[in-house]
Amino acid sequence: MTAGTDQLLRELAPQVLGALVRRLGHFDTAEDAVQEALLAAARQWPQSGLPDDPRAWLITVAFRRMTDQLRSEQARRRREERVLAGAAADALAPPADASAAARDDTLVLLFLCCHPALTPASQVALTLRAVGGLTTAEIARAFLVPEATMGQRISRAKQRIRTSRVPFRLPPPPEREARLQAVLHVLYLVFNEGYTASAGPGLLRQDLAREAIRLARLLHRSLPDHGEVAGLLALLLLTDARSAARTTADGELVPLAEQDRSLWDRDAIAEGVALVSDALARPPPGPYQLQAAIAALHDEAATAADTDWEEIAVLYTLLERVSDNPVVRLNRAVAVAMTRGPEAGLALLDSIAEDPRLAGHHRLHAVRAHLLEMAGDRDGALAAYRTAARHTLSLPERRYLQRRAAALSGAAPP
Repeated sequence: MTAGTDQLLRELAPQVLGALVRRLGHFDTAEDAVQEALLAAARQWPQSGLPDDPRAWLITVAFRRMTDQLRSEQARRRREERVLAGAAADALAPPADASAAARDDTLVLLFLCCHPALTPASQVALTLRAVGGLTTAEIARAFLVPEATMGQRISRAKQRIRTSRVPFRLPPPPEREARLQAVLHVLYLVFNEGYTASAGPGLLRQDLAREAIRLARLLHRSLPDHGEVAGLLALLLLTDARSAARTTADGELVPLAEQDRSLWDRDAIAEGVALVSDALARPPPGPYQLQAAIAALHDEAATAADTDWEEIAVLYTLLERVSDNPVVRLNRAVAVAMTRGPEAGLALLDSIAEDPRLAGHHRLHAVRAHLLEMAGDRDGALAAYRTAARHTLSLPERRYLQRRAAALSGAAPP
């Protein structure tokens, strides 16, 4: 199967799943039927050629697989026949209107997977499974948990949706914005795990980062006038544009100030800048738009020395007003240090050092180490780098922090 066909199947899978769930319900059964249809396409299309309407082909095959399974369940469970009869009456023949059945329900599916009844971890897992098309094993590897554990998490999420009897439709307008924020947050979490893996031997999980961008594009196509949707897509593009320069050939972390900017993806930067510029023209700005604007300032600077830290500090101040997140203040401390000196940045750090949400987080210690080094406090920076290295679970980040400590102590790097 060609890469193009594989990408097409990945894009069509959630549309087909959405069509089946909308018509028949039965999330698990629909997902199994879609997987069978995808396997059939992978076997048949290379020999027979691409159908005129690949989505309709997949829906028809998956529909038949699912109705066969429903018939089998009816035969085994006669006591449930009356319950299933209503669904079966409409379900057991192919859709009369193939074009209607083939409408893109991916957005509805995305909202369903990000239902507030689920925990954030379950929302992420179910989104990657049902909308992203990743296997349970792939998701488990990404988050460094056993496949069985991830399988249970996904199964519980489906069960929670089934028992809550959530209708397969977009939430009503009063709920839609709140639910959309959950969708955006899930995509943001998926991207962050791909861009900087929270644990493990590698810094990047590009499959996750790219999947988050693909889904953000899909969301933006569906909601082109929503500023925060555009802001999130811009943020992901502007951040991911630096990926090729973030590690050395042997996988070691390269900090932003030391990256080879000729390796940055200028097309992605141009697209991201255009998106955020358009979104910011429709005030008030939300947190994703403001983060995208900060990323754009970094990406548009020809060198690290050209970075407009004054504007970045202002944007972080605005972001702090709309986002109750201590990491925002952590980042603002760096911007303030770059404009007003390290002591001013350290004073900001002291104001959030006791925030329980940062307890044990290596980034607090890493930023403190950086600012202490800027201030000339060699011993304090050395201790903070060592503390940060002990707290991170990411091996590339740990090695980088250990190298910084070794440079200060005069010892050989680990």
